[in-house]
Amino acid sequence: MVTKKDMKRIADYLYEIPKSFRDDMRVPARIYADEELLEAAFRDRTYEQLVNTATLPGVVKYVLVMPDAHQGYGPPIGGVIATRHPDGIISPGAVGYDINCGVRLLISELYANEVKPYISDLITALYRTVPSGVGKKGPIKLSYAQMDEALREGARWAVKQGYGTKEDLERLEEGGGMAGADPGAVSDRATDRGRPQLGTLGSGNHFVEVEEVVEVYDEEVAEAFGLFQGQLAVQVHSGSRGLGHQVCTDYVKALQKAVAKYDIKLPDRELVCAPLDSPEGGKYFGAMASAANYAWANRQCLTHFARQAFEGVLAGKVKSWELHTVYDVAHNIAKFETHTVDGKQVKLCVHRKGATRAFPSGHLDVPEVYRQVGQPVLVPGDMGTASYVLVGTQRAMEESFGSVCHGAGRVMSRQAAKKKIRGSELKERLEAQGIQVRAGSMAGLAEEAPEAYKDVDRVVEVVHRAGLARKVARLRPLAVMKG
Repeated sequence: MVTKKDMKRIADYLYEIPKSFRDDMRVPARIYADEELLEAAFRDRTYEQLVNTATLPGVVKYVLVMPDAHQGYGPPIGGVIATRHPDGIISPGAVGYDINCGVRLLISELYANEVKPYISDLITALYRTVPSGVGKKGPIKLSYAQMDEALREGARWAVKQGYGTKEDLERLEEGGGMAGADPGAVSDRATDRGRPQLGTLGSGNHFVEVEEVVEVYDEEVAEAFGLFQGQLAVQVHSGSRGLGHQVCTDYVKALQKAVAKYDIKLPDRELVCAPLDSPEGGKYFGAMASAANYAWANRQCLTHFARQAFEGVLAGKVKSWELHTVYDVAHNIAKFETHTVDGKQVKLCVHRKGATRAFPSGHLDVPEVYRQVGQPVLVPGDMGTASYVLVGTQRAMEESFGSVCHGAGRVMSRQAAKKKIRGSELKERLEAQGIQVRAGSMAGLAEEAPEAYKDVDRVVEVVHRAGLARKVARLRPLAVMKG
């Protein structure tokens, strides 16, 4: 069991568990945190899980967690694990069940004050227009051939069907579609779960939120992103729905045989994995990339529905109801990237589970429209406080494989939150704060109560002060819908 005595503080907001802590560790384990967040992660198995990931074959430099870290399946949520190509591994647990769960930020040309008289109508329209809830089916009907196209092309497929614009694609991570997708590696069960769910929000921590930009920290970068103080914005948080969950379920089971076949020793069977250059590893990557593309297509369709809701409520009442995409980031994903290891440029498979990219200015993977300033980083908080827009830095490339936190991070399980918090009382409390709420169930709302999460201001301050990303703007919720 890891204790605080086992950790060495190596910089402000950065701690390390040395490789010598356990005989099977191949690299050290690093933690970005302040004192309070460091202590909070001792309440579950975060650090034990982090140390376990340091034993994976081919892992390089160190494994690390962000300040929003908490216990997950296998590796902790908030974890970043990079393995060398081709002699490292790829692990479904190090990606997560909701493959490419992610966030898209949309902005208007309006001030929030112009729209406040219509906020209640707006969130009601969003709730009616955006399908949400467990297992919810959407209005988009796909044949199997169309499903394969969506899995290969991602958001590009959705735009070709009329669900958005070319300008959207220019502002998405990977252009909204990963190379290497292989729909043939996706099981029939996963495909059948996904076909009726494209264009649906889901439940849990997924949301659509109407927000106001309440603070701008970096005027130059904010202007490049199209942000200004007092602006009305919308944030969409969703993923790959039942398809992504089934892909992970299928490969967690299938790769157990690969662990035995390739004689991989694991301290926890939840770390199930396969060599990158093996048929099994290649097949999982193809299925994962397909699920990631499905998630980008899904958020593209949700964007279209949000625009429809805005038009229905605001057309003729304000000067411009249009919503423009700022950016779209992935949280749960594995990607092939080049990073510096021991002074050399090396191809790696970077797993980010509850973490997101934070690439700097000049990097070729940053969309051209933002390349001069750096990649937008979107960090949603809980529905009662705030969310942030950050910008990636060179220091993140040097220290964290170009990675940063993905949100506030839970401190209370969903079950514990439901026992402690009444959804109806939470709704009243939020609306007393001026935050309109629409939710599919009061129990589901209680699971996502602000007190179930860490302080997003504190989490963001850590990555800002550690130099992994810089604060650009802070947004506060005006209205939120939950599945």
